Amino acid sequence: MRAEHALAQQLEALLIVADEPLSAIALATATDRPVREVRRALDGLIAEFDGADGGAAPRGFELREVAGGYRFYVRESLDPLVADFVQQQTPAKLSQAALETLAVIAYRQPVSRGAIASIRAVNVDSVVRTLLGRGLITEVGQDPETTATLYGTTEALLRHLGIGDVSELPPIAPLLDDGSEGFDHETL
Repeated sequence: MRAEHALAQQLEALLIVADEPLSAIALATATDRPVREVRRALDGLIAEFDGADGGAAPRGFELREVAGGYRFYVRESLDPLVADFVQQQTPAKLSQAALETLAVIAYRQPVSRGAIASIRAVNVDSVVRTLLGRGLITEVGQDPETTATLYGTTEALLRHLGIGDVSELPPIAPLLDDGSEGFDHETL
């Protein structure tokens, strides 16, 4: 293998694992090569990834010089594709309010929106809409007396939790404060 190809491979390997842009000096130090030689190899990699050498199509990534260093980036034309993929792979985290509402539904299902609001002592309309939209809860029927919509958890939630059934949820009573804490030492 020619020395310039070995250097290009070394630079690629270093740049792939880097969290931040690496300067030509840092790359030269890591590869024990002169800075001029490293810059030439970096220019060659940039041209190769852009498809400038021999008419090859540009790669899906590019090597850019930014903030005084070099780093790999997704080619700008592919940003929408990658953004959609990343959003699907890493769903947004639930807020504390959503987690609390989800717990009430999981442990009390089937349960109405009014009962959830009563337990949480806050309006839960938007949180319930969010949980419905994410597919974590679903409408499971209507209360025969009030005709209120009843909610329950979905298979998707069970998969996220890694359980097969809500009966596998941990008992909640040991996790709750019994309300007596802080009163033992008080005198009236």
